[in-house]
Amino acid sequence: MSESTEIVLDFPVTVDAERYERLSMRRWKVADRLRIHKAGGDDADKEIRMMADLCGVSQQVIMELDGADYDKLVSVYKSFSSTAQPKT
Repeated sequence: MSESTEIVLDFPVTVDAERYERLSMRRWKVADRLRIHKAGGDDADKEIRMMADLCGVSQQVIMELDGADYDKLVSVYKSFSSTAQPKT
């Protein structure tokens, strides 16, 4: 299983003069969830922070995404949990 997944954006965004046409999301770890939880905020803030951290971009990039592209990120995030198979 891949350690990260590339997400091609249907609606690229530009933040701080950098254009984002794709994002690469790494698999999350328990430490990621704990760090996000300890940082506080409401559920939406935590989710945006998590997506930004896993994609290695600023929260502003995530906030500029079209809803359809954000849904792709959420789908990939959820797939990391639902398809995990232990290696033997």
